[in-house]
Amino acid sequence: MIIDVRPEFGYELACSIPYAYWLKKQGKLEKVVTCKDMKPFYYFCDEVEEKYEQRSVDNSNNGVEKLPNTWIHHNALAVTGKSYGDLNEEERVEVNGVLDYSEWEPPPFKDHYKDDTFNFGDKTIIVANKISMDHGKEPHAFFDIKCLYEIFNYLSEKNYTIIYKRPQMNEFTIDENEIHTIRNQYTISADVDGIGLVTDYELTKYYDNIILLDDIVNKHSEYTYNEVQLKTFANVDNFISIAGGNSTLCSLFGGQQVTYVTTSNELRPGYFEGNSFTKKLAGAKIYPIIDPESEIVKRGYNDYEPFINKIKETF
Repeated sequence: MIIDVRPEFGYELACSIPYAYWLKKQGKLEKVVTCKDMKPFYYFCDEVEEKYEQRSVDNSNNGVEKLPNTWIHHNALAVTGKSYGDLNEEERVEVNGVLDYSEWEPPPFKDHYKDDTFNFGDKTIIVANKISMDHGKEPHAFFDIKCLYEIFNYLSEKNYTIIYKRPQMNEFTIDENEIHTIRNQYTISADVDGIGLVTDYELTKYYDNIILLDDIVNKHSEYTYNEVQLKTFANVDNFISIAGGNSTLCSLFGGQQVTYVTTSNELRPGYFEGNSFTKKLAGAKIYPIIDPESEIVKRGYNDYEPFINKIKETF
């Protein structure tokens, strides 16, 4: 079997890689054709061709359509024998976030990539931020400067070493949403009294206990971006994330995770519970904090307070 895919990053993590690993365990995997710098995610495959220089959100023509799971948010037909539209409300809750696991096995990323060179201590936490347009809409799923300031201050008081990740989108293969984000020059910044305009990257420089993932990457030029990311994340058990591909990546490494959820598909009741793929990837304990995009637009701002409170309760 040859897997040939170039979907959104989250789809590849949840739908393609576990299928490829299952095929490998069955002795059926011949080759994987994927995007640039994705070979580390298919470490178990003998032949990986990093062919594509752009991802696509078109699931009818990016390779996902040929996988057992073609939709990341549920596979109601395989799980229940009925289409999602034919399920009652209780049945929908049961299948939200649940995939067909009959040909699905996540690789043991944590065991494979754990590396003392990238170990920053037992009390290390990943803060995985992003800012990206979704189907042409203004971004709402991100941690702003004030939110980051509160997160950093609290975790610093608790003596955590913080690894901050917020891609600039030149580190890996991107899709149409990320291309639109770059064109619109979205960034994370705010005017701070007595200092002036501060970006999220600049904010981290005011703390002795915060390390930029990009700095780790630059220090270890012998590895690719994804190799460094995987080796670093494999040594961590605590994660704070934005829901989506961001949180799915964190979920590959188990531990506990507080994730901020704004977009519609992940808002489905039960999405992070029970047999959800987010939990089955590596047994992560996930605490989703919901702030619907529709409510953010209506009120005119993100309500991070419940999210901050959950971080304080968890870590």
